Amino acid sequence: RFMENNVLNEMDRVDPNLRDEMLAELFLEQIMKNFKKSKILEKIDQSLKKKDKKAFLLLTEELKSLS
Repeated sequence: RFMENNVLNEMDRVDPNLRDEMLAELFLEQIMKNFKKSKILEKIDQSLKKKDKKAFLLLTEELKSLS
């Protein structure tokens, strides 16, 4: 939280149009990251149901790289 507050305080000094653009970009990046995570989690569930150890290991590594 401290880092987030610090970033927001620094953004008060940025041009309002640029600030809005930066916030929109950060928001979209977070939405995309959450979407990718949910898709990977679905695939992990499927790999567990199929008892596909190889797919499970690959997907968990992919999930870790997003964190």
